Amino acid sequence: MDGLQAYGAGKAGGAFDPVTFFQQPHAILRIVNWLFSVVIFGCIANEGYINRPTEEEEYCIFNQNANACSYAIFMGCLCLLSSSALLALDVRFPQISSVKGRKKAVLGDLGVSAFWSFMWFVGFCLLANQWQASRVEDNPLREGGDAARAAITFSFFSIFTWGVQSFLAFQRYKLGADSAIFSQDYADPGQEAGQDLGPYSAFPGDTVESPPGGGADGTLDSPVGYQRQEY
Repeated sequence: MDGLQAYGAGKAGGAFDPVTFFQQPHAILRIVNWLFSVVIFGCIANEGYINRPTEEEEYCIFNQNANACSYAIFMGCLCLLSSSALLALDVRFPQISSVKGRKKAVLGDLGVSAFWSFMWFVGFCLLANQWQASRVEDNPLREGGDAARAAITFSFFSIFTWGVQSFLAFQRYKLGADSAIFSQDYADPGQEAGQDLGPYSAFPGDTVESPPGGGADGTLDSPVGYQRQEY
């Protein structure tokens, strides 16, 4: 069916081609987002907490604000899972034969991508602000500085990678929604071609002409030898 060529994917049931799949822009962005999440999560989890000079208690390098480190770790972990799930959905997407199923998948991709783009914008502002407000006396050696700057940088990049991903999902949605294949306006092909469909083309409320040999009231003359019954 042509209807299976919906939302930027070919007909369902085709063989999976890994080379072609990983050359697609949205698949590349999934991998990039996955890598960015790993970098951010790894930087904060490994070097985001250091010991005070005179105490054994660990504290966050972002202005001693534990919420900043927790936010970055939480975001990195969830985005890692989200990128993996969306990549798996892309692999499964061409096998979805239902147009409604494909529409839900594309809308889900659009919503998730836009949400993470916004959340990384919030994360970037939080990390950059807290790092700038950090005092040198709290961390004289500026331990974890490279990790902090890497987390801030990749948080900034993630805003745009997730944003582009949401834009591509919107384009896929428009491709399916605007296609003539999925138009909700149906016109009878026979009527468009001017064909006469005969007496079966009449609908309730239409005027039906009397058939040949019928009476003025549109009833058929009774055959010879048969008495018509009145009800």
